[in-house]
Amino acid sequence: MLLPDLRAQVCAANHALVPSGLVRLTWGNVSGIDRTSGLWAIKPSGVDYAALTPEDIVILDLNGDVVEGTLRPSSDTKTHLHLYREFAEIGGITHTHSLHATMFSQAGRELPCYGTTHADHFHGTVPIVRALTPEEVAADYEHFTGVAIVERLRELGLSPLEMPAVLQLHHAPFTFGKCAMDSVNNSIALEICAHMAHGSFQLNPTMLPIPANLLEKHHLRKHGPGAYYGQGKH
Repeated sequence: MLLPDLRAQVCAANHALVPSGLVRLTWGNVSGIDRTSGLWAIKPSGVDYAALTPEDIVILDLNGDVVEGTLRPSSDTKTHLHLYREFAEIGGITHTHSLHATMFSQAGRELPCYGTTHADHFHGTVPIVRALTPEEVAADYEHFTGVAIVERLRELGLSPLEMPAVLQLHHAPFTFGKCAMDSVNNSIALEICAHMAHGSFQLNPTMLPIPANLLEKHHLRKHGPGAYYGQGKH
């Protein structure tokens, strides 16, 4: 069996979606890539998370061809594929329809940074990705979803690890990470931040985003070159 460690990691990351509250039914998928071999792994389409085993995980190459696996890969496979091909720094991708982040996606509202919880995780506003054109939807919907995400991040001059989340207009969020589980953790953080932003806006519709100096302080103390959050490496 190819890449047993990657299969196990991707399986575990998909298993984490349900207890995290990010998914209902089978509305979500996680993938991970082994950059050394150029092979990557993704959840099979429509398989219940509780029944998912490492052997079920589908292995593909960067041409999008199935290398190993008997099940059909996720319907979002071409989106993941395009992101892996365009951004070498991505090691894992999560796509869910988590409630509050999807509310922002459907409403076409970017997610501003209103407080330090958001600043700790995302360096500013989580962007909206444009809607696909009718021609893109008809030609290759999932591929052009990836194209639109790449386009938006490059418009903003951001790498997917600098801004590890986007909100796809009319659709739902995608998050990125250094590995499969890292991308899941980014989805959890995104959902929590979206939930808090929605509730805060209901309490105070005139609220303003967090002051820039406080945003920078909180983000960089965890992610900057002089980061001092946590125990570091020994």
